[in-house]
Amino acid sequence: MEDYVVIDHCLMVKLPAEIDHHKACYISEKADDLLLSEEVDAICFDFENTEFMDSSGIGIIMGRYRKLSCFGGKVYLIHAGKQIRKMLEMSGIEKVVEIR
Repeated sequence: MEDYVVIDHCLMVKLPAEIDHHKACYISEKADDLLLSEEVDAICFDFENTEFMDSSGIGIIMGRYRKLSCFGGKVYLIHAGKQIRKMLEMSGIEKVVEIR
């Protein structure tokens, strides 16, 4: 189950064990709602529980990056395991977001 919380103007999104197209749509909508309703200048995606992610996971990250970067916001990715990190690196996403 994913979690969403805003701490010090940073939206923290704890991602589910599996991210596919259907879950990606929900995660994107929920994150966008909070980006619009709260004072958010950064978003942090936590992959601690994520074991599987298809390309729609990259879409979630890039979509939120596009929205935040217009206002100087930042996107961070944390706790990515080996398999997820490999996919992130293959996508070249570390050129636009910070992986910690």
